[in-house]
Amino acid sequence: MSSATPSVDVRGPRFAAWVTSVVLAVALLTGSGVLVAVQAVVFAVGAFAGLRHAPYGLLFRTLVAPRLGPVREREAEAPPRFAQLVGLLFAVVGAAGYLLGAPVVGAVATGLALVAALLNAVTGFCLGCEMYLIARRALPARA
Repeated sequence: MSSATPSVDVRGPRFAAWVTSVVLAVALLTGSGVLVAVQAVVFAVGAFAGLRHAPYGLLFRTLVAPRLGPVREREAEAPPRFAQLVGLLFAVVGAAGYLLGAPVVGAVATGLALVAALLNAVTGFCLGCEMYLIARRALPARA
């Protein structure tokens, strides 16, 4: 990874996955489309502005990372940003389902996002990141 490639502390996205899991679990239990919409905004910031500006990334850097010690491992930012985009798509569908009177659609989309977030939080396996890597291998390189 070159120094020009943006990278992140690998612990940050995993912390964000824990927070996301809690938010989505509460949203699923309460059927709150507003809470899913708030999570969608968090995903949007991470996907489009970058993980450095994402709310959970800011929380990690200011409150958690200083207590964990120096960064020992970094990863490219592109795969977790893509994962944020995937999460955004599911959260938008989930919020729309809840807010437009289709709670089953809201629950299914929110539940799928929750499963992906929990998978990352508990095991460190980022489903969206893996999708990014598969897509990069499948698509031809840019000239």
